[in-house]
Parts: sequence; C-alpha cells; structure tokens
Amino acid sequence: MGQTVAACVEEDPATEVGAAIDFGDSLPDALAQSDIVIDFTLPGFTRDLIGEAVSQGKPVVMGTTGHDDELLALIAEAANSIPVVHAPNFSVGVNTLFWLTRRATEILGPAFDLEVIEMHHRHKKDAPSGTARRLAEILAEARDLSYEKDCRHGREGDVGARTASEIGVHALRGGDVVGDHTVVYAGDGERVELTHKAASRRTFAAGAVRAAKWIRDEGVERGLFDMQDVLGLK
Repeated sequence: MGQTVAACVEEDPATEVGAAIDFGDSLPDALAQSDIVIDFTLPGFTRDLIGEAVSQGKPVVMGTTGHDDELLALIAEAANSIPVVHAPNFSVGVNTLFWLTRRATEILGPAFDLEVIEMHHRHKKDAPSGTARRLAEILAEARDLSYEKDCRHGREGDVGARTASEIGVHALRGGDVVGDHTVVYAGDGERVELTHKAASRRTFAAGAVRAAKWIRDEGVERGLFDMQDVLGLK
C-alpha cells in the first residue's frame, strides 16, 4: 500500500512525496519533511505515529485497521489537536456502498435478515476487515442494534434458529483477493445484495490522496473525520 500511495502521489501534479518511512527510518525526520501523513501500516505503529504527528502538528490520513478501543481513543484524542481522517476504506466505491447500505436498511425495514460477507487475500491478519466491521456497524445503527451484542461472527454447530436482531458477519481468506464485500438482505421470497469488489489497491491509495488534498484545500485545522466527510456524503 505504501508503494501504491507513493505512486498515486507522484502522478498527481498537485502533490509530491515529502518522505517515505520503513523499519529503521527516523519518524521525526520523515514527518518534518512532510505536510500531511498518509498511514497504511499496522496498529502497533499507531501510538508512535500519532504522538509524533501531534508533536509536530501534522495532519494524518489513516487507513490502518484493527485498532483496539485504547488506540481508537488515542486517535480521537489526537483529533483535538490535529486533523485526522480515519477510515476503514478510502475507496470512493466502498464509501458509496456505506451510504447505500444505510439507505437500503432504512427502506427495507426489519422484515429482512442482515448478513455481511467479506473476502481478502491469504495474508490479511485482522478479521473481520475494517470495511466489513463498518458495514455491520451501519446495519446496527440503522436498526438501533449493538455491534458488540448483536453481531454473530460465523456459525458452527447447533446454534439454533436465527434471531430477528442478529447480524451475521463472515470472513473468507484466500489467494490474492484485494477485497470483496457484500451486504445481504434476506427476506421472504426475495433477497437484495449490495456488493463491492476491488480489483486494485490503487482505489484505496487514490482515495487517501484525495483525503489529504481535502484537508489541505479545506484548511481543516483539527477534528476526526472519515471518507464520508471527504466525499460530502454526510
């Protein structure tokens, strides 16, 4: 993802790479050479990155997923000082899917059972994906349910009949799949499915660059945002 982001930045005449960072490189030096940070790494790096970004007053566009509640709170606290665009997925198509999911859930109503299915490459470490989690959260919000209490991650054995409030979430892993996400609305006699399939990581990278330009062009000084804010979908 880092290489893909760098390629998208270099192709955009309005942006340029200030610095890139890898294991062993100096984080303070890299941030000092940059105006905005785009982060696609691992949760274990977030604490150091956020701390240095706040120290230097550098906005952050964060595509890293898999944070625990403590790190999410740290990110939210940092947003009191700097702009942070934190999104599980920076694809314009996926964020359209987020919007459509909320609207479809409101329109179809409680008569339809809700399921989320995602598939990624064999090397992905967290499950469900950040995008799948966000889709399930949207379903829960639209139905006045709880992600923590009402989501069922996979099924095995004699689990009993499906409950009316249940949101099924299923993670598949294999091959080199960039990212597939489907929201299933299953009713009596009919089924509606909303699907997004990513064929290239460039969709995510281009969206992250767009988010960075949004911070710059809008003159955002602080706050916690997501890609829905960048695209004006809220």
